[in-house]
Amino acid sequence: MKKTTGIDRSVTSQWRPQTKAVRAGTWRSEHGETSEAMFLTSGYTYDKAGIAAARFAGEDTGMTYSRLQNPTVAMLEERIAMMEGAEACRVQASGMSAMTTALLCQLSAGDHMVAARAAFGSCRWLVDSLLPRFGIETTVVDARDNSAWEKAIRPNTKVFFFETPANPTMDIADLTGICTLARAHGIRTVVDNAFCTPALQRPMEFGADVVAYSATKLMDGQGRVLAGAVAGTEEFINDVLLPFQRNTGPNLSPFNAWVVMKGLETLSLRVERHSNNCLKVARSMEGRVKQVLHPFLDSHPQQALAKRQMDNCGAIFSFVVDGREQAHTILDALQLIDISNNIGDARSLMCHPASTTHANMGEEGRAEMGISEGMLRINVGLEDVDDLVEDLDHALTVAGL
Repeated sequence: MKKTTGIDRSVTSQWRPQTKAVRAGTWRSEHGETSEAMFLTSGYTYDKAGIAAARFAGEDTGMTYSRLQNPTVAMLEERIAMMEGAEACRVQASGMSAMTTALLCQLSAGDHMVAARAAFGSCRWLVDSLLPRFGIETTVVDARDNSAWEKAIRPNTKVFFFETPANPTMDIADLTGICTLARAHGIRTVVDNAFCTPALQRPMEFGADVVAYSATKLMDGQGRVLAGAVAGTEEFINDVLLPFQRNTGPNLSPFNAWVVMKGLETLSLRVERHSNNCLKVARSMEGRVKQVLHPFLDSHPQQALAKRQMDNCGAIFSFVVDGREQAHTILDALQLIDISNNIGDARSLMCHPASTTHANMGEEGRAEMGISEGMLRINVGLEDVDDLVEDLDHALTVAGL
């Protein structure tokens, strides 16, 4: 295959973001196909035994096995790396496999990690349950408080782990402040950027070392496949992450990689519409519910920080009503918006985090994170925004709001 836009970025590094989303990492076979090809193969053949030996010794750059390399998967990895402004990227089977790989590849028994308390439920399970099982110490802090990160540092602290905006509280972490602090102490930052993608926020521009994704969300954008990604320096990806990934096998299938690539081609168009719809829906609810948690609203206490870090607001916000019963009444009254725990979809989706995505946290754990029984999280899709506002108006009316 001919790599029309490979890792040599003398020309491609000058491309603007939307061009990278469509063109970066494109390889073409001798057939000259316009759309990226799907290589649905587990293994590869070699013309000579010496070629096989050279590839396994790392002396030849050809393919050996699809748990380590696949042309379709490699194209997606190059594309995400270029969009992110990273030296390298590896994709994984899901967002949670990306988070798990990004952490376990670099942490060992006796190490310490500081993490944000507000996070996706499964990410908190990694912090609270999985890592301590292997002798890795963890501390959770309020990510909005830069001083809390500094106070939590120990001599054995190796990683800061957080997402911004946080799921589902929409807390905003100060990327520059936290990453600068981490670098001053030799600590590596791992940022979950799934709510934004590189189309809305690029943490490495603010000093982040590693960026992790659930590409299932906005990158695919249509609720079709599971995928994850981790981007960073070539040293981190190739020397730290890759040995873990190749031997544990959380790999992305070529088909799923191809689907995500197709999603990236329209990402910037979709996130603009998502963002416009999301802000209009959020504004329509202000004053009608107890609280609207949207980082671009004037009522959000971290609006200025959010606007410094994010190009636009994205698809997701949360709001608070009077308890679980009222929250479930609203969900049950929806006629257009679906009840679903996914995000980043072209369809509008809503869920009750306390009984779905964060149910395993327990009442005390959810209270610590700021997730009340009356909180609802909405992914605002690409439908006509007036239809969405009318659907929510109907549901709120049914709930007595």
